[in-house]
Amino acid sequence: MEDTRDSAERTPRSERKRRDSFGMFDGYDSCSEESTSSSSSDDSEDEVPSIPPTLPIIKNNGQVYTYPDGKAGMATCEMCGMVGVRDAFYSKTKRFCSVSCSRSYSSNSKKASILARLQGKPPTKKAKVLQKQPLMAKLAAYAQYQASQQQNQAKSKAVVPVEGFDWGRYICSNNTVGAPVSCFKHVPMGTCWGDLAEGVRVEILNSDTNLSTKVFWVAGIIKLAGFKALLRYEGFENDNSKDFWCNLCVPEIHPVGWCASSGKPLVPPKTIQHKYSNWKTFLVKRLTGAKTLPADFATKVHENLQYPFKKLMRVEVVDKTHLCRTRVALVEQVIGGRLRLVYEESQDGSDDFWCHMYSPLIHNIGWSRSIGHRFKRSDVSKKIEGQADAPGTLFQKVKDVDQSGEWFKDGMKLEAIDPLNLSAICVATVRKVLADGYLMIGIDGSEAADGSDWFCYHSTSPSIFPAGFCEINSIELTPPRGYTKLPFKWFDYLRETGSIAAPVKLFNKDVPNHGFRQGMKLEAVDLMEPRLVCVATVTRIVHRLLRIHFDGWEDEYDQWVDCRSPDLYPVGWCQLTGYQLQPPAAQSAREIPQVVPKQKKKAQQYKGQKKKRKIPVGRRPFSQAGRRRSFSGDEEQSPPPYTVQGPTRPRPRTHHHTTHKSESMLRLKEEAAEVDEFTFSQGISDQESNGSGSYYIKQEP
Repeated sequence: MEDTRDSAERTPRSERKRRDSFGMFDGYDSCSEESTSSSSSDDSEDEVPSIPPTLPIIKNNGQVYTYPDGKAGMATCEMCGMVGVRDAFYSKTKRFCSVSCSRSYSSNSKKASILARLQGKPPTKKAKVLQKQPLMAKLAAYAQYQASQQQNQAKSKAVVPVEGFDWGRYICSNNTVGAPVSCFKHVPMGTCWGDLAEGVRVEILNSDTNLSTKVFWVAGIIKLAGFKALLRYEGFENDNSKDFWCNLCVPEIHPVGWCASSGKPLVPPKTIQHKYSNWKTFLVKRLTGAKTLPADFATKVHENLQYPFKKLMRVEVVDKTHLCRTRVALVEQVIGGRLRLVYEESQDGSDDFWCHMYSPLIHNIGWSRSIGHRFKRSDVSKKIEGQADAPGTLFQKVKDVDQSGEWFKDGMKLEAIDPLNLSAICVATVRKVLADGYLMIGIDGSEAADGSDWFCYHSTSPSIFPAGFCEINSIELTPPRGYTKLPFKWFDYLRETGSIAAPVKLFNKDVPNHGFRQGMKLEAVDLMEPRLVCVATVTRIVHRLLRIHFDGWEDEYDQWVDCRSPDLYPVGWCQLTGYQLQPPAAQSAREIPQVVPKQKKKAQQYKGQKKKRKIPVGRRPFSQAGRRRSFSGDEEQSPPPYTVQGPTRPRPRTHHHTTHKSESMLRLKEEAAEVDEFTFSQGISDQESNGSGSYYIKQEP
């Protein structure tokens, strides 16, 4: 069989031009058009509709490949006609989607050649049946793609197409700054981004040319925003007419020297081709001492885009309809480390939940039993072929704590971010102490009688705070529902309820040097609709706590998020991973109708009210007494309440026990003249909250 190398890669010796050490041609006009492959010329006469760049190809290992920038790099299997990303195809020539197709093609070609000889015809490179296969397959794939797109649009009309948003234009028009990639340790290249900054030089395709062949040129980073960089070709000096934005992690970006080592031509842009007579001398002068990408940058990007979770892995995840318990779910999809989990009992696969693989909401099978957490057993007896429990090593580990000494106790008061309304920090109570440092927390004044809306936080969670945290840091604290003595005072509330505040020393005091600054742009998950990743801004920083504002939406949709949250991503993350980015909402889409029509009952996501319901999040719908607090419309029976296990759960304090308080009870300092067992230190400002110094509340000896 003849060599299957693409003829596009073949260049006759007479047409090959000598290049220097930079990979530059001797003359600018010496480039000639490359010959096209024979396979593509066979189909050139037929007009083929453009194949959408997001059309995926599924390899043998089940991994779905999508091309990041959605513009180029598509290929068609010459055997089966599958359309997909060129880099995901088999062999160097990228003519086949798998080994089996390559072998089948070879076998069919031999059969066709033998048949032609028996019929007295000259042998051909491939069978006639195969010549039209790619075209027909393209049409079939395109039709299938259109059908799937229409089906997806019918399921969810709230999702805005990603093609409608341009990060580069948005950043330049608003003169804003994107959060650095190094702020996000959980994203690809987050821990190995290095010192990439303005001034770094790269080699990239030259789009300012009339040549039909691909040529390259050197460009420098003018501005950096997350994964995206504003580039300017060398030689333009202060002229920004040809500046362009590009994701630094796409395959088209190369370190300086790549063209020389790969035999690719370096050709200056036509706009400035006559500006210098000796471009080699110019480049030597400009590039001496300049920084470029590491030689293994592309390899690291590829390695960082591999994820350990695979389809059909079983995990335990929070039940979005009953926050107090977990359920078994199967990994259905993995995109950029984000998992689409389908609850095991879901018949049609629509009962799903989105979260990151490092989310504290997912755990290995058996986690609930090991710590004493409530768990809903699955009624599914028959397992799907290929199911396997996800290894425990894949899950994020929590810090070990010592519960033998002074520790949290049932009934202790604290402040906590409400998972059903992430814009609010509320008065809360420790309802049950679990093993391994986990706590069941309830929001005061809005709890169900059976505890079905309690939620689980680890004692080191950055989402719980000691009493007085909000007051010290000038954050509005949401008082218990129905509490009339406003403004809320912790001292009065503890005295009235006969409660004690959880000791300050039990809370997480670590404040990492996260690098976030007020006004930085990023891509953030709307935790009230976890499948959506939206354009967002950091509007406030309190130590390690970030206030995230979704651009185009009212402030009441803001969310308090930890600086190390796996639900925050740098600019360009969606483009890199193939996830869909939601642009800022238009004003018309945010108008709240006077009458909200009754929607079909549908299970809601765990993290609160959905944005599309157009109900102000600031007014969280509290449940009535005796009813579980949930946004689900399901009329499911609430799970059984927690049971008191022996002496570990103390008798709850009431107003009749206020005179019998322990001497070790913690009180808040109401006036300067009063000296209680601990006082507050002055909270540091937002601009000073980025260090790892002392905590914002201190305990006096």
